[in-house]
Amino acid sequence: MNEAPKRPRFLLLNPKDNVAVAVSPLKSGEQIEIDSQHVTLANDIPAGHKFALREIGAGSDVIKYGEVIGKATSSIHSGEHAHVQNIVSARLPGPARTL
Repeated sequence: MNEAPKRPRFLLLNPKDNVAVAVSPLKSGEQIEIDSQHVTLANDIPAGHKFALREIGAGSDVIKYGEVIGKATSSIHSGEHAHVQNIVSARLPGPARTL
């Protein structure tokens, strides 16, 4: 009997990215390995949300799809949830924030 292929739990969309995307909910404390890099999740990550693969300093670019999608409004540590609480979009209008 053939087993169905395992669905990935997260995606790295481009090797230049400093965030990955959870395909299914991920739990705080989980160890993730991406391209021989180990990341320990600092928060629960909902499906469809991003988490940092390495330190992203306040004011630094957040890169997804190999492109800048926003700026970090505060430091985002490796394994932390990366979302509207710590990123301002470079593509969509949003609340005015200064970096």
